[in-house]
Amino acid sequence: MLPAEILALPTPAAIQAWDPGVLSGASLERGDLVLWTTRERIVDLSRFLKERRQFTRLSAVTCIDRYPVEPRFEAVYLLHSIPNNERLRLKVALNSAEAVLPSVCGVWSGANWYEREVYDMFGVRFDGHPDLRRILMPDYWQGHPLRKDFPVHGHKYSYKDE
Repeated sequence: MLPAEILALPTPAAIQAWDPGVLSGASLERGDLVLWTTRERIVDLSRFLKERRQFTRLSAVTCIDRYPVEPRFEAVYLLHSIPNNERLRLKVALNSAEAVLPSVCGVWSGANWYEREVYDMFGVRFDGHPDLRRILMPDYWQGHPLRKDFPVHGHKYSYKDE
């Protein structure tokens, strides 16, 4: 059950009316609305937010590594409804053993490069992504440099063909 102060806001109220079980949590952090959902519901909720609540702008997709705590990762979607002048953070918690999410590229085409960046830097995979490959690091790079357990000085490599 979401707090009454959250349910008094138009977007959480609309989500609850549409599907009461889609949100696993909600809060107000520094004046921003934060909604939590599950990996199984991220695409459905994203589509609802875009089509019915006019969150047509995906500002970013990023990730937080809580290592060594489990669930280790938080995937964070920053959304903006221009007509309603409303912003929200949509979050999904992921265990390190199952750091996989369905892609939201079918909802916001702009998610393509954001998801590639999260994959490259944190190792979170996006099922159904049209072209999930490294975007910032070279193809030969081993590991994911923004993980908290990544070596401070990086891995040692033998650079072939350079």
